[in-house]
Amino acid sequence: MGKKNRKDTGFYFDYSLLFVLIFIVGFGLTMIYSTSSYTAQIEQGDPEYYFKRQLIFTILGMAAMFFIARFFDYHHLLKLSPFIFIISLIIIILVPFIGREVNGAKRWIYIGPVSFQPAELVKIAVIIFCSAKVCNAGTSIKKFRRVVRIFLGVGVIPAVAILVCTSNLSSAIIVCGIAVVITFVAYPGYKIYVAIVAALSAAFLAFYTWLTNVVNSGRTFKNFRLTRFLVWLNPEKYIDGKGYQTVQGLYAIGSGGLFGKGLGKSLQKLGFIPESQNDMIFSIICEELGLFGAACVIIMFVILLWRVIHISQNAPDLFGSLLAVGVFAHIAIQVIINIAVVTNVFPNTGVTLPFISYGGTASVFLLAELGIVLNISSQIRLER
Repeated sequence: MGKKNRKDTGFYFDYSLLFVLIFIVGFGLTMIYSTSSYTAQIEQGDPEYYFKRQLIFTILGMAAMFFIARFFDYHHLLKLSPFIFIISLIIIILVPFIGREVNGAKRWIYIGPVSFQPAELVKIAVIIFCSAKVCNAGTSIKKFRRVVRIFLGVGVIPAVAILVCTSNLSSAIIVCGIAVVITFVAYPGYKIYVAIVAALSAAFLAFYTWLTNVVNSGRTFKNFRLTRFLVWLNPEKYIDGKGYQTVQGLYAIGSGGLFGKGLGKSLQKLGFIPESQNDMIFSIICEELGLFGAACVIIMFVILLWRVIHISQNAPDLFGSLLAVGVFAHIAIQVIINIAVVTNVFPNTGVTLPFISYGGTASVFLLAELGIVLNISSQIRLER
């Protein structure tokens, strides 16, 4: 699909990316209404409560996306990156002091009636600052120790801050994952990454073997994170506790069959899966639309990610290319982890499905990130 230079021919959208994004966002709003109407009626007295809130944040996110794509030059982020990064860390550190506890976790800051999750700001800050650090490194990025320093400073430090201040392991993993992908793309060598992946795989295999022996021996853990691994290996054993959500999600997936029960006809959303409009919304998609509907959703995400990486490959400079890579990594990691958790491939952790799960802060920041990608695409020159 051709790209036009903004100075020569005016503003340009990558329409393929825009259209697939609109489809996913519209589908997400539909599924939020379908999955939340029963719970919203009981808890809020309004079946459209969650749908209306998500619609408001979606409109705000779309407005932010259009403004960034149309009026904000992404090159300004290069100078602003240190300030954005520092501000995001300060806000995440403030959570234990001024944050509000919701469902047993203190991860939100309330500004009047609006809740704000600082971890979402940290993710976009890491994308911007990590891209800037790689660009500023110049040719020294060819040295692996420089890559490690960037990863530790831009990936590990904010991840630790998130983990310590909010106990949000999933967001910490995503932040580290974004930094890994950006530095991996920037570093010219691959052998060291192959060695690291091999070492991590061997460590995980050893841990899995040990954990399997623990399960077979009937031992339990007091640590809730280790308990999640036990639930992951045998969720039926913990169906009266931490394994309940996982088992009910698998019931929903299995009962959907090939084409599903029909939109709005899920049984598991009727109080069986707690807050089904959040992390477990993909299981309801499988139940109502079946394997075919779930496959279509995955294909839409693949198309969206393909367009983002295509823009990265054709970006006018390294900074734009790395920004797009960071956005690609953020969305891809969340999609993979969410679907893997719902299908019990990964242990249960709180990761939402981008643009589809209920969550105002996440939607606004994700749409803002795609605004940056669209802004990058608008500055790509056509080859004549």
